[in-house]
This record gives sequence, C-alpha cells and structure tokens, in this order.
Amino acid sequence: MSHTVQEKRPVAVLSHGTLAHARMPRWAPAAIAVGSVATGCLIGFVAGLESRIQWGLISALLFVVGTYFITAKVEGSRQGKNRVATSLVWVCFALAIVPLLSLAWITLTKGLTVLDGYFLTHSMSGLLDAEEGGGVYHALLGTIEQVAIAAVIATPIGLLTAVYLVEYGRGRLARAVTFFVDVMTGIPSIVAGLFVLATWNLMLGFGPSGFAGALALAILMMPVIVRSTEEMLKLVPNELREASLALGVPQWRTILKVVLPTSIGGITTGVMLAVARITGETAPVLLLVFGTKLINPNPFEGAQSSLPLYVYEQYSVGTAASVDRAWAGALVLIAFVMILNLVARGIARWKAPQTGR
Repeated sequence: MSHTVQEKRPVAVLSHGTLAHARMPRWAPAAIAVGSVATGCLIGFVAGLESRIQWGLISALLFVVGTYFITAKVEGSRQGKNRVATSLVWVCFALAIVPLLSLAWITLTKGLTVLDGYFLTHSMSGLLDAEEGGGVYHALLGTIEQVAIAAVIATPIGLLTAVYLVEYGRGRLARAVTFFVDVMTGIPSIVAGLFVLATWNLMLGFGPSGFAGALALAILMMPVIVRSTEEMLKLVPNELREASLALGVPQWRTILKVVLPTSIGGITTGVMLAVARITGETAPVLLLVFGTKLINPNPFEGAQSSLPLYVYEQYSVGTAASVDRAWAGALVLIAFVMILNLVARGIARWKAPQTGR
C-alpha cells in the first residue's frame, strides 16, 4: 500500500472551533524592519562603508528578503509574495520621503540662522550683497503680487477650459484645445518668458514689471489647472448630472451647483499644484521683472524682485552673509507655499458638500 506524504503547515484553532492557517502577529513587519535596519547598519560598519545611503539600501534589501522568507515560513509562499509587494511599496515610499525630509531639515536649520522679524520686514536697499543684514520683504511682496495676478488670470481660464472639454467639448475644436493643452504642459519656463518678452515688452513697448512676469507664470499655470480639473470633473458620477437634469435644471446650473461643488477638493488641489510650480520659477522673472533691491509695491510699473530670484542672487554672491540670506529666503519660499496649501485645503473643506446626515 502506497502512502502519500502531505505537506504539514502550522494551523491555529479559532475560538469557534474552525481551523485556519497560522498568521504572523501585527507587530511582525515593524520587528522585521527594525532587525533589517540593525543588520544593515552592522554590515555597513563591518564592511567599512562610509556612505549612509549604502547602509540604507542594504537594510531595504534585507527587509524585503527577510519579509518574504519569514512570511513564507509561517503563512505560506502565497502570503509571502503578497507581503513582498507590500514591503516594496513601503521601501519606495521611504526612498522618496527621506530625501524630501533631508532637504527640509537642511533648509530649516540653515535658514533659521538669519530668519527673524527684521529679515521679513526689511529690504536690501542701500546694502551691498556681501554685507551682513538686509531682508527679504521686497522679494516676498513681489512674489505675492506676481503669483496672485497669475492665479487670477490662469484659474478662470483653466477652469472654463476644463468644463468645456468635459461637459461640452465635441469635434475638432475640442481636439484642438486638448492638443494645445498637451503642448503647453511640456514647454520650458524660459520659453514662456521669451514669448511674453517678445510680445508684451518688445512689440507693445512695455518695460519690465511684475505684471509681465505674472503673464509668463499664468501661461505655465493654465495647462496644469486644465488637466487636473478635467480629471476631477470626469470622476463626478454621471448619475448626479442625470438626476439634476431630470428635475429640469439647466445644464449650466447643474455644472455650477452639482458638478463643481462635488469636485471642489480635487480642483483646489490642482490649482495649488499649479501655484506651487510657478512660485519657484526664476527664468521668467529674470527676463521680465529684472529684480531690484528696492520695495516696489506697484506690479504694473518698474522692476520688482521675487523670492526665487532673491535666492539665486544671494547665493551667486558667495559670501557667508549672502548664503545665509539665500537659505533664509528658501525657507520663506517653502513656508509661503505651505501656507497657501493649508489655506486652500481649509477653503475646499469649508465649501465641499456635506456627506453625512
């Protein structure tokens, strides 16, 4: 008589009497991660590897491999492969977030050396770039005005274009608009600056101003707003549109009262992404705004400065005082973008439709 040998796997008896495969405790992935980091650091130290990046890569590899073998031993190979996929997602997340946190930490530590009330309320007027002191007020004021003007120009155009493409767009005109939006998405910022320089400054005869820089920034904002808004509008269920139209509500009012409020959160995120993109642009400002050490509150006449241009100018000087001001300007720029995002999130949550009873 032949005997069949079957693979034995650990099982656990549940409280109601049924059998189930053994499962790893919930703290097991964290324990494997801690063990992998400790082992990776030990290997890097013993091998004499000076780069901490190499230590991290070794730890990440040990985490993925260790997760698979331990999970396969306890729960089976199928669950082991599932855990490997999850581990790879976490490793990729760590690889993406570590450089970001490192950059934020370096900017914070170096920018706080000269960042104070005096720095935020004074300009570089009457002060050489190599000297100590001075502030960022003129650049901060220019950035606020230029970004605000660009947003006022680009946001309505982008929203209306996206509404047309999703709700009304058919035929050749819609295809042409989509084509040009795709083309505008990939244009370099210097091209937008050169276009405004050739038309607004050279052909029409206007001089450097913050408004000229805002025009170039608006060109860069439009395709981002159009694409993000278009995708958000497509996510609105058609049942909402059909229910509104079935009640006799006109299409334009359905869009205004149903479609847009439903997708306001995603639309706001897209607008903020566009604002974050243009806030750090230097090339259009360098071509069209020129930069100045003086405070110019009028964006329609005369040269202005901006935070990206201020950081570039101060860092290019190369002295200890100017480099400190450059780091402080970069920190102000990051804080400016973060504040805008928080304010936009608050407005989107306030205006979003209520889902609960």
